[in-house]
Amino acid sequence: MLNRSKTISLSKFYEYLDSGQIDKVVSNNSQVEVYLKEEALKSKEHEGVSENFLGELNKGPQYSVNKGPKNEIFDQKLDEAKQAGKINDYSVEPESMMGDLLLTLLPIVVLIALWVFMMRRMAGGGTGGGGGQIFNIGKSKAKLFDEKNDIKVTFKDVAGLEGAKEEIQEIVEFLKNPEKYTSIGGKIPKGALLVGPPGTGKTLLAKAVAGEAKVPFFSLSGSDFVEMFVGVGASRVRDLFKQAKEKSPAIIFIDEIDAVGRARGKNNFSGSNDERENTLNQLLTEMDGFGTNTNVIVLAATNRADVLDKALMRAGRFDRQIYVDLPDIRERKEIFEVHLKPLKKSENLDTEFLAKQTPGFSGADIANVCNEAALIAARKDKKSVDKQDFLDAVDRIVGGLEKKNKIITAEEKRAIAVHEAGHATVSWMLEHAAPLVKVTIVPRGQSLGAAWYLPEERSIVRPDQMLDEMCATMGGRAAEKVIFNKISTGALSDLEKVTKQARAMVTIYGLNDKLGNITYYDSSGQSEYNFSKPYSEETAKVIDGEISVLIEDQYKRAINILEENRDKLLKLADILIEKEVIFKDDLEDIFGKRPYERPDAEVVTEA
Repeated sequence: MLNRSKTISLSKFYEYLDSGQIDKVVSNNSQVEVYLKEEALKSKEHEGVSENFLGELNKGPQYSVNKGPKNEIFDQKLDEAKQAGKINDYSVEPESMMGDLLLTLLPIVVLIALWVFMMRRMAGGGTGGGGGQIFNIGKSKAKLFDEKNDIKVTFKDVAGLEGAKEEIQEIVEFLKNPEKYTSIGGKIPKGALLVGPPGTGKTLLAKAVAGEAKVPFFSLSGSDFVEMFVGVGASRVRDLFKQAKEKSPAIIFIDEIDAVGRARGKNNFSGSNDERENTLNQLLTEMDGFGTNTNVIVLAATNRADVLDKALMRAGRFDRQIYVDLPDIRERKEIFEVHLKPLKKSENLDTEFLAKQTPGFSGADIANVCNEAALIAARKDKKSVDKQDFLDAVDRIVGGLEKKNKIITAEEKRAIAVHEAGHATVSWMLEHAAPLVKVTIVPRGQSLGAAWYLPEERSIVRPDQMLDEMCATMGGRAAEKVIFNKISTGALSDLEKVTKQARAMVTIYGLNDKLGNITYYDSSGQSEYNFSKPYSEETAKVIDGEISVLIEDQYKRAINILEENRDKLLKLADILIEKEVIFKDDLEDIFGKRPYERPDAEVVTEA
């Protein structure tokens, strides 16, 4: 409003009323608006309200008064003033209930809006109808793949995993052509469980099934069943199987099933009814219970099969358990060929050589090697990816990033060189130690130096092989003792490795004469819930003593080897300080040909 208005007291209002300065009064509930006569506005007393903000005559209201509710004296005075002709008009506006009503309802409206917003957020992934409605919170979150979806992954994109592919392909074939099997009395499997280490291609196999199968494919994660509300997980399981049965024959894929499939009754200290157990019970019923539809196959993947409930693993639910292991050298070559297709690689790149340089790598690791090699080549402004880029990529992934700016004193550098030369010397002299790839004293990741080997891929390991590996691992600390007659903290990772190996020999593999043919290993994984050890205190002392004896014997053996080759050890350390990285050729110049060299062992040579 452009007009000026000023609040005055009730006594001041009565003063203006009695002196005849008020023209009109408008009462609205407890608030009163006062309009002055033009003659009164000209007086000096009302100078502050005589003009509006534009400098024109203020037409009112000029004043406002709070008379309070039901003020009979106020009403009486106004009536008397009107009869006496002191004011021209007195009007009462009807009270508005809308403002009071809004103030009363506003908190309720805000609370309802907040509740609806939270319910929509928590039910945001529901399928079937409006995706965010509260009534869809019990609906399945599975993503449906069918012929309308663009699924490009097929079995041709899955390198290696021949056994797993064969069983998975059979399931797809059964869905495509069931008469081939049912005509001779065969039944379709209820489910297949893919088990294996991370990165071996379990989810990739499922994607290939989605690409190959001409049937609806429902994909979701085990954690999609988990919700804060009671009963939601079981409801989602029911809805998932209902949708699958409506579109049968169909496939359901549950990734990371251990999120809901853990053994029941374990680690539940609260004693309460576990929502996860209710979800698992419903899943068990749907997979093999009364009224189940045999045209729905369940695929699941996990790398923690040991913690799954036994009822889930039985035949009739997961009829097949397919172990997806780390790829061998032939499978690694096939995986490299798949991941090398999109790369601009040099013509003379040997995939068999790359496969030999990556023992123990999973499919995901190999994909990472190929990508890292491409990044390294691009960083060096190359037009194609060559052999050296892949070797650098393996170094980067296994050892970590080079720390070229790390400050190391000359004394520390010599200690590191002697330590790594000790590893190289001992491994060169032992029959069953892994062939050396290279030795470096360039800091990478957590390590100040490293001796890199190409381990033989064995299906079984004998005690003499494990002892040789332990001796080679202790070669670093032994070299420090032989050359400096001092030891340092640099052998931490070596000590950790040999301690684990020695403990495995004694407590897991039964390779200790004193304890005999006994193991304390629990493949079911149930021992992690127990607070007691599966052996007595006396046996624990024997175990600790035998572990110590194993390690100390190999330490002394490494010292004896290094004392016999002290001059060669020092020469190797000097070359290592000078070059920082040495290869097989440098060791052959000092030690001669390795007496136990395998004819098929191909190692890295300097590029």
